[in-house]
Amino acid sequence: MNLLENIIPMKEKELKYFLENRNSEEIEWAEKKHIVISMLVHIGSPDSQLRDNMIYQTFCQVILETKIDDQLLGEILELCVSDQFLFKGIGEKDTDSVFTRSFTSLLIALILYQDNRNDFLTEAKVNEIKDKLISYVNLEKDVRGYVKDKGWAHSMAHVADAFDELVKSEKINQSTYPAIMQAIWQKIYQTESVYIHDEDERMIVPIIQMIDNGLGQEVLEGLIINMKNDLHQYRNQIEEESYWFLVANCKNFLKSLLVNMISNPKLSSMQSVVSKTLNEMYEI
Repeated sequence: MNLLENIIPMKEKELKYFLENRNSEEIEWAEKKHIVISMLVHIGSPDSQLRDNMIYQTFCQVILETKIDDQLLGEILELCVSDQFLFKGIGEKDTDSVFTRSFTSLLIALILYQDNRNDFLTEAKVNEIKDKLISYVNLEKDVRGYVKDKGWAHSMAHVADAFDELVKSEKINQSTYPAIMQAIWQKIYQTESVYIHDEDERMIVPIIQMIDNGLGQEVLEGLIINMKNDLHQYRNQIEEESYWFLVANCKNFLKSLLVNMISNPKLSSMQSVVSKTLNEMYEI
């Protein structure tokens, strides 16, 4: 049964007052399920202090300290991937619904991290989460980083964190890595703005993790080599300003990737491919 059907959550002001005046050590979490549900309900509050500094930080603490039992975490995860949370307002841009989607993906990352430690989710469930995350990232249109007066949205950085925990799971078959890689890769091709809040660096993390786990380097090499051709195709389809946003995003991504490769011996053989593609972009 849906947790939200059984528990009446606190109102936002009530929850904020509660979290301001009680730390997690003082809360009997096993008896306070309604607090957890209240935090979930308000996970996308436009109030950054409540959303980021209280709700998310409290979720971090109680999940990592195993103060929420596995059954409840599984039930929370089920809600996370629903239309009420991960897909709330999907397709909208410049609306507050992005905070719910983005911080839900961050909560999913926490739960997957805990499963990687404690093994309480089934293989089928983890693969369902994989499919949901791919669907979500393909549909997400609001890629703002920091939003004035409302704090971090950071949808691409947060979902990258979720993908990173996902590909660390032994329950995910490496045969699914190319689909995950493609979903992340397509978000590099952002044409409406330039990523300026380290989104590229966060998106690289699960890509490197997949390579470290055994994904053939030729998969990544192929995507990199094709990047110049992709840009050429875009140039005939979008406005001039949008095209240069795209070029900047591709350049920044490759620069960040090159830095990661320099510090990772496993990827040293790919440095020349990245450098060549990057140099070609400066000739555009």
